Amino acid sequence: MNGKAGEEVFTIDRELNLKGKICPYTFIESMLTLEEMEPGELLRVVVDYPPAVCDVPKSLKNEGYEILQVSQINGTDWAIIVRNTGADKI
Repeated sequence: MNGKAGEEVFTIDRELNLKGKICPYTFIESMLTLEEMEPGELLRVVVDYPPAVCDVPKSLKNEGYEILQVSQINGTDWAIIVRNTGADKI
């Protein structure tokens, strides 16, 4: 098992590096990527813009996606893991 003790390990299907981008672009690019993915697939979004750490998960959840984890990677970067629930296919 990879990761720290007690840390859940996910199999990521796609990763989106949004470092250097600000809201609302972080949310828009996350949504567009999820729309290209199959239901059940996991997207890992990496952001370094502090408001995006709260805004992206909240906005994606409001759109029907499942937020599995939000975790700090280092002093400036955060990872948001999202499951495509097929919300865009409804």
